[in-house]
Amino acid sequence: MGRPRTFDIDAAVDRAMELFWRQGFEGTSTEDLVAGLGIARGSLYKAFGSKEQLYALALRRYCQRHAAGLLEVLDRAEQVRPAIRAALLELVEVDLADPELGCLVVNAATERAAHPDTVQQVSRTMGQIESALAGALERARVRGEIAADKKPRELAQFLTTFLQGLRVMGKARADRAFLDNAVEVAMGALD
Repeated sequence: MGRPRTFDIDAAVDRAMELFWRQGFEGTSTEDLVAGLGIARGSLYKAFGSKEQLYALALRRYCQRHAAGLLEVLDRAEQVRPAIRAALLELVEVDLADPELGCLVVNAATERAAHPDTVQQVSRTMGQIESALAGALERARVRGEIAADKKPRELAQFLTTFLQGLRVMGKARADRAFLDNAVEVAMGALD
């Protein structure tokens, strides 16, 4: 009979997510994970199988948390346009506060583009964001917040793409004026 697990799996995935987010998959060694999670190498492999499997769990956790936040904001917004602007400006603030961190979804898409599981997770998350934006923009169109001739799905695709580009520019250390101007131009697509 094996020894019982002496660490919290959820806390370990959270710590791994932070390491992968800050250092990338390739930049995070097994030794980094062992030290960062405070567990033995054997426990790491027993609990998670491999570094690859732990990365998949960490990316899924990130996607669930960060996409869920945006989805919630859009779902409960009384007015969609200000909610979208606020969400985009919040990302600007996050990136200005810690430009090295960036967005784990963007990092994963660029670092691990040759790994189907990563690409699938990133695509699924982008699809959720696009669908939430499309639904919110359809409500906005019906309520007259945006013109009746606007196409919510196309606008959602544009905003989903813009959102990821905004995160890349934040990581590239674009300044506040650049990022704020980009947000205003993007919001002009809703006019």
